Amino acid sequence: MLIHKSVGVLSFSKTGDVALSIASYLPGVEATVGINGCCANTVLPFYHKKSQILPALMMDISKIVPTESGAFMCKNGMHNLLSEENKATLVPIKQAKGRFLFVASEDDLNWDSKAYMDQTVERLQRHGKDNFERVSYPAAGHYLEPPYGPYCPSSFHAFGAAEVHLWRKIQEFFRTHLSCDSVRSSRRRLSVF
Repeated sequence: MLIHKSVGVLSFSKTGDVALSIASYLPGVEATVGINGCCANTVLPFYHKKSQILPALMMDISKIVPTESGAFMCKNGMHNLLSEENKATLVPIKQAKGRFLFVASEDDLNWDSKAYMDQTVERLQRHGKDNFERVSYPAAGHYLEPPYGPYCPSSFHAFGAAEVHLWRKIQEFFRTHLSCDSVRSSRRRLSVF
């Protein structure tokens, strides 16, 4: 049996900002993986114990482009998170104690994952932090999930090897940065007469 002494968080898309908030505000989070997330709190205000901690970075729906398939391209739909009126939406990741693995798909049409990753890294570096790794996949789309999952036509990309590579990378990252103790349990043999 393993007893974990620390917590890891794995996030994707919108939950990326939630994971960053968890890592920034709560103790014991040692490793956070953010896949195609944003470094600002998006869409809904973030509350803790009935108090608003972060306002929401909103979307400009006039910038969302419908496709023939019925999917929407939202890459340029979010307001500028670095503009003065939106700076309060930025998650204060400089106060996080754990390690980060930031992942971005460069062909993400849901939002600008690569730009968000680069902005997050720049903010950490500006505060003298080096508690992160980053990886990007040039031909990958928004959905980077564990490999060999069900096909999703609105997220299809020819770079399926990204999911295989990333899954190994995530496992390696958590094994490296999460501590646990192994506890041996002795099993007693029961004799039946």
